[in-house]
Amino acid sequence: MKFASKMAAGAGATGLALFAALPAWAQEATEAVAEVAEETAAAVVDKGDTAWMITATVLVMAMIVPGLALFYGGLVRTKNMASVLTQIIAVASLAMIMWVMFGYSLAFGGDANQFISAGKLFLAGVTADSTVATFSEGFEIPEFVFIAFQMTFSAITVALVLGGLVERMKFSAVMVFAIIWLTLVYYPIAHMVWYAGADSATTGLIFDWGALDFAGGTVVHINAGVAALVGCMIIGKRNGYQKEIMAPHSLTMTLIGTGLLWVGWFGFNAGSALEANGSAGLALINTFTATAAGVLFWMLAERMLGHKGSLLGACSGAIAGLVAVTPAAGNSGPFGAILLGAIAGMVCCWFVMKVKPKLGFDDSLDVFGIHGLGGLIGSVLTAVTMLAALGGPAGDDYALGTQLWIQIKSVVVAVLWSGIGSAIAFYIAKMVTGGRVSDEVEREGLDLGEHGERAYNY
Repeated sequence: MKFASKMAAGAGATGLALFAALPAWAQEATEAVAEVAEETAAAVVDKGDTAWMITATVLVMAMIVPGLALFYGGLVRTKNMASVLTQIIAVASLAMIMWVMFGYSLAFGGDANQFISAGKLFLAGVTADSTVATFSEGFEIPEFVFIAFQMTFSAITVALVLGGLVERMKFSAVMVFAIIWLTLVYYPIAHMVWYAGADSATTGLIFDWGALDFAGGTVVHINAGVAALVGCMIIGKRNGYQKEIMAPHSLTMTLIGTGLLWVGWFGFNAGSALEANGSAGLALINTFTATAAGVLFWMLAERMLGHKGSLLGACSGAIAGLVAVTPAAGNSGPFGAILLGAIAGMVCCWFVMKVKPKLGFDDSLDVFGIHGLGGLIGSVLTAVTMLAALGGPAGDDYALGTQLWIQIKSVVVAVLWSGIGSAIAFYIAKMVTGGRVSDEVEREGLDLGEHGERAYNY
């Protein structure tokens, strides 16, 4: 065979080989393009989710000021109204500054261990282009929006604690307590419950167990309730407690606050889905039904205990229902939420009206009796509301006993961590500031004695 013929034959064979290999190369190229496209899609911020999360953040802010401020303020005596409003707006503002300084860093800043995060101190490295993942692959929201949303959670949690200590705690002691408590208690618990790290060693302890806490049954309500219980024991009872009438000065204000809390709670619960989707819709309707059940069943419990159904009871029942459904908001069907609200309304009413007076501790506005106990009920029973029979999202392989044990373990850890950390915070605040006002200031009222003004001048 001539050289030219050999070359032609060789070229033909090579061409045939290349032609045969084309499908494999094309497949590899297609897969590579698909991978790039998938990575690109994962980095896209969804504008609808972002808009909803900004709205949810503003709704949670409305829960604090004016919602919680008016709810608590209406329940105290006239001479202490301004002090309650001042304490709540001040500690919430302090919590916000602390959150952007180092709170977000300790709770969500980056992988460290099962109890705290590390990184992003003073929000280092966070820009307008930074994003965080949602619960759906390929959908993200701006990190600044997530930071702001979680910031409102820390602010309302520390403000909730104050309800157990109103009418006798110094303003300076409140501020010192808030600094220490947020650092020692809130940030670590938020990390333990909600932080997903790269591996088990860096994922939050409770999150790694597989605990269900959709919007803060442990992080917010059990945490605040236990802190208030510890604090009222350390600071002591109000002068005249169980001897003098200490009736709410304005149930009208309390009802307004209740309504604002209920409306804002839609941001609290539905916003915890981090997306504008069906999960947020489920949390939305559950926030309606559980709260309505809490209202009605608290008033029913009042009648069963020999009292008239009251406006104060209705407002308290609404909060009990809201608290109980918080951990289950996206983990329950509407009828499971009704069950939670009904149980919380009746149990919390019984505790507040019958058990607390016998125990004698002065949890002034029943933070433990409603938030602590209601959060405990909701956190444990979330395992039950997951069941498909109650409209929950559990599949056929769902193990109720296993999940129930995980929920109980999580509650125990939250109670112990909050109890010990709160005791440290209150004792330090008491040592530094004296803790409570003088008898003279308490008789006169904290409005004038601590702030030099009255809520009402008529």
